[in-house]
Amino acid sequence: MQSASDRHEYPAHWEADVVLRDGGTARIRPITIDDAERLVSFYEQVSDESKYYRFFAPYPRLSDKDVHRFTHHDFVDRVGLAATVGGEFIATVRYDRIGADGMAASAPADEAEVAFLVQDAHQGRGVASTLLEHIAAVARERGIRRFAAEVLPANTKMIKVFTDAGYTQKRSFEDGVVHLEFGLEPTERSVAVQRAREQRAEAHSVGRLLAPGSVAVVGAGRTPGGVGRSVLGNLREAGFTGRLYAVNKAFPEDLKELDGVPAHRSVRDIAAPVDLAVVAVPAEQVPEAVAECGEHGVQGLVVLSAGYAESGPEGRERQRQLVRHARAYGMRIIGPNAFGVINTSSEVRLNASLAPEMPRPGRIGLFAQSGAIGIALLSRLHRRGGGVTGVTGVSTFISSGNRADVSGNDVLQYWYDDPDTDVALMYLESIGNPRKFTRLARRTAAAKPLVVVQGAGSAPQGHAVRATRLPHATVSALLRQAGVIRVDTITELVDAGLLLARQPLPTGPRVAILGNSESLGLLTYDACLSEGLRPLPPLDLTTEASAQDFHAALARALADETCDAVVVTAIPAIGERSPGDAELAEALRSAAAAAPAKPVLVVHVELGGLATALSAATSTAPRAEAAPRARTDMPDGAQPVPAAVEAPEGTHLIPAYPAAERAVRALAEAVKYAQWRREAADAGKVPEYEDVDEKGAAELIGGLLSRGQGLTLDADDTCELLGRYGIRTRRAIPAPTPDEAARAADALGYPVALKATAPHLRHRADLGGVRLDLADEEQLRRSYAELTELFGKPEEIRPVVQAMAPRGVDTVVRAVIDPAAGAVLSFGLAGAASQLLGDMAHRLVPVTDREATSLIRSIRTAPLLFGWRGSTPVDTAALEDLLLRVSRLVDDHPEVVAVTLEPVVVAPHGLSVLGASVRLAPPPARDDLGPRTLPTY
Repeated sequence: MQSASDRHEYPAHWEADVVLRDGGTARIRPITIDDAERLVSFYEQVSDESKYYRFFAPYPRLSDKDVHRFTHHDFVDRVGLAATVGGEFIATVRYDRIGADGMAASAPADEAEVAFLVQDAHQGRGVASTLLEHIAAVARERGIRRFAAEVLPANTKMIKVFTDAGYTQKRSFEDGVVHLEFGLEPTERSVAVQRAREQRAEAHSVGRLLAPGSVAVVGAGRTPGGVGRSVLGNLREAGFTGRLYAVNKAFPEDLKELDGVPAHRSVRDIAAPVDLAVVAVPAEQVPEAVAECGEHGVQGLVVLSAGYAESGPEGRERQRQLVRHARAYGMRIIGPNAFGVINTSSEVRLNASLAPEMPRPGRIGLFAQSGAIGIALLSRLHRRGGGVTGVTGVSTFISSGNRADVSGNDVLQYWYDDPDTDVALMYLESIGNPRKFTRLARRTAAAKPLVVVQGAGSAPQGHAVRATRLPHATVSALLRQAGVIRVDTITELVDAGLLLARQPLPTGPRVAILGNSESLGLLTYDACLSEGLRPLPPLDLTTEASAQDFHAALARALADETCDAVVVTAIPAIGERSPGDAELAEALRSAAAAAPAKPVLVVHVELGGLATALSAATSTAPRAEAAPRARTDMPDGAQPVPAAVEAPEGTHLIPAYPAAERAVRALAEAVKYAQWRREAADAGKVPEYEDVDEKGAAELIGGLLSRGQGLTLDADDTCELLGRYGIRTRRAIPAPTPDEAARAADALGYPVALKATAPHLRHRADLGGVRLDLADEEQLRRSYAELTELFGKPEEIRPVVQAMAPRGVDTVVRAVIDPAAGAVLSFGLAGAASQLLGDMAHRLVPVTDREATSLIRSIRTAPLLFGWRGSTPVDTAALEDLLLRVSRLVDDHPEVVAVTLEPVVVAPHGLSVLGASVRLAPPPARDDLGPRTLPTY
């Protein structure tokens, strides 16, 4: 299909896999001369009405001339795209470049006429909307700025496709035809529409995998113990509410059932529809299984089979083919090498995984790329509190294995508006698209907590991820900026998740501590200080405290307006008044219920029954009905385990921790997250500047890039470009000789600074390569001689003379375009100490005014800017303004791939940029602004 065109080679980069509105997938690609038969077959399946809407007249069949015209494109002035499923066309779109007279034209004409045709069976799936995004991107690439379309008034579906797209448009009615004209530059509304459609489509695609009406286990063996047979048993034991099928080509022809489940030799033999197939056959047999599933209309696959990218280059190619094969049939994949998926909803009760027990239902969503970590997470959640009962169980669980298709981004799209999930916990070994993940995480975190453990090493061998130049710590900082609760271990993941699922968010950092152990209270107090909380003095109830004493003390603490959260510490006590576990749990629960707006945590030592009692529902809670068994059309279907006891509606269950440090760390994360939620409600704005010359900067950048593909600007060009954005730099004059240094100082005016700018000496005042406050020529010449004596000849140390700046705090401002994360703005103090500690803060571009304010306060050395130890506070308002201007520069001009301002001396009034460098390069692709696509593998 990649035939040569009339004028351009086949544009393979226009090919894309997409998710449609109903969650199915399609492939979009250019139409070529090899597609004549496909086009004719497609057209024959289109209704007469749709043909009439396309050609404005009865048009029963395509002539040979039509077929030639619609399959021969130059990929510049004439372009056609097709959406395909199973290799066959389901929709087409084309544009033809036209001039001002409406006739065919070539560049520089920048308008084109566009037309669609969608097979009736696939209308309503969002195919036309997706094709419009892709044909618009193609047109922009070829220099087309406007589309024109003529539509019959009765063709309301197509009119809606154009009007809902969000582009700026004009609309007129003449001679019985609606004439539409719209620009193709993305607008704020068009991007919002695109992302809303993306969310619905990707969420639906995951929903189809988690809530199937029927499941076939491909590879269910006749003997117990195999992977397929185990999954089949887990589905039955969980009480799956849909239909189950066992599939194995090795079954005898007369075998009709396996463990009461209908048995078939092939998916093709199943008379009813199959929504989900769990594939558990050797890797070499998977392609045949995928083809059978695709031809039968299966909607999605969970591939447990190993032997893919985790096994080396051959396996990686096998994995690539698996994804292409499945997507060609419109199917999405979890895996390969996956552990499986779980949905505890009483309407589904799906355990299509290797987990032998169904987790108790609840409000926590779990995602793990690693099967081993997934097992550990499920196990820990099951153990904590005698099993995480009631509202703190699991809603859904996905272990993605090699994550060849469905990723954490897709699952975030699903959880965002999933009514059954209140807290999302994720273990990520890699982030395939950090820019998109950060965007989705920010939106999700604004609605519900998102807790993430991110692997610190390189991506596992089975994962296909784009390279990033950002350090791990920088990526973590960007995740926190997006509202992600970033923790380091799965223990912390569970600790934070239980608190966030069980308790309200704290309104501040003030913590009351009470309990029957003075020592444990002091440990908790110290832990609060270490985590940046503001603990009140601990209240020691003594070891003689009764349950009533705990109740009264907790009630008083919760009623105290100077307290935002309460940590209760409890140790075993001996005596007549010592409370039992159940009695103490009820006392704490009843006190907390009277003040439900503040979180309560318990630190218990050697009270094995207390954690269970705190998690358990009250004795008056009704027991849920046992879930119905899986429908197997057989009378002896396996009975599922009973559902867990659930707490009454609105009950806040109190989380218990075996160590003060763990409880306080979870509380500290909740405090920071709650503060982020409050600040996210008003994210601020990107300011407009009257003195910014965006057009002049673009012209300058274009002229500079015409010299080469990438270049670091010299001092004059750097000053000119930065000046277009109101960023003034202090001039540094090269001084290759003492005489020229003296002339430079005379031109600048004393006092001056003399600096060595060789790479090994630049920004290293600690090495002695800088001389400041030189008041006259004598001091200047003496310093010049000292530098050359210490460090070498002038051509080696590259001395410069610069006018002295007002005294202040030396800082550094950087911006870099990362190929994976996008544009990142960084700030810190200059100097070896900050470099050694890695004390830099980061924000994604564009930065708002509120983000600039928080950026300079995020570094550990920020007190130096605000009058630490009696020093004069510096002009942080000027610093914020500089950060916003740098952000605007790199956001407006993606060709600016790196900016470094160092040092920036921030004085009590104003600041001085003493050093600057800028690097230009052709702009990297912005996949977040282009049409919706699935990642290529």
